Amino acid sequence: MSMPRLLIFVLLFGFAGPAFAVDPDEVLPDLALEERARDLSTELRCLVCQNQSIDDSDAPLAKDLRVLIRQRLTSGDSDAQVIDFVVARYGEFVLLRPRFAPHTWALWLGTPLLLVLGATVIVLSFRRRRSEAATATASPLSAKEKKKLKKIMEEA
Repeated sequence: MSMPRLLIFVLLFGFAGPAFAVDPDEVLPDLALEERARDLSTELRCLVCQNQSIDDSDAPLAKDLRVLIRQRLTSGDSDAQVIDFVVARYGEFVLLRPRFAPHTWALWLGTPLLLVLGATVIVLSFRRRRSEAATATASPLSAKEKKKLKKIMEEA
């Protein structure tokens, strides 16, 4: 297959996988509600796949959750109410982006704190090496080193 054809194939079909996850019978006739449902579906984790949103997953449980979201939206629930309902039913693991709460502080703050700690260790080690190098070059030669240097200079 030539390069342009391969590029067209990838562009047409490579990114279309998640679009096939939502079945046509799930789509709401109200476009505003459907857009809200799709937005909510991208925020919730598929409990079967665990690394996909329910919007991307073909698992039966993901389909059930998508239908549940659409039912809740058509009954008049707000986005927050739908998310709270699903979290109450399945736990916070269902959220792809966990809430910022005391029990999730390690998730949110762990990486930045480790980066700051690592940068601090690197900076301190460079400063220590620089000060060790400065003190090593500033010390005078011992008598033994002077004799050895004089011998080397006479040979040259």
